[in-house]
Amino acid sequence: MIRPLHSGKRGFLLLEMILALAVFGIAATGFAVALHRMAAVAGLAQRELRITRILESALDETLSLPVLEIGTTNTSVGETGIELDTTVELIEDLQNEDGQPLQEMYLIKVEAKWFDNGQWQNRAVDTWRYGRMYQP
Repeated sequence: MIRPLHSGKRGFLLLEMILALAVFGIAATGFAVALHRMAAVAGLAQRELRITRILESALDETLSLPVLEIGTTNTSVGETGIELDTTVELIEDLQNEDGQPLQEMYLIKVEAKWFDNGQWQNRAVDTWRYGRMYQP
């Protein structure tokens, strides 16, 4: 016995297509949102790395000076909109583990400020250095 091709299931193929398109649309939307978030995180990581490199470079530059001068200097980094404040302070009343005073120890601090995402951002690094490190 031969059965007819369309035995009461005429609209079923159309319903399957609509459901498949809906599932595909939901999956594609989720994928697009995930890609957008990944791009935002990659951009943030790249900006953080750039700021870290700028701070480390400014700190290294100050550390390599033969003579440290107490005070604060302000510089801007090219056309990036980043302002650097480099502060050199003499550390007083610093002692080693034997209780002997350590003289001519300086605190060097570099702070970066920039405007991003509608608000001011800042990062800072600091270290110590012996004042006569590069003197004979």
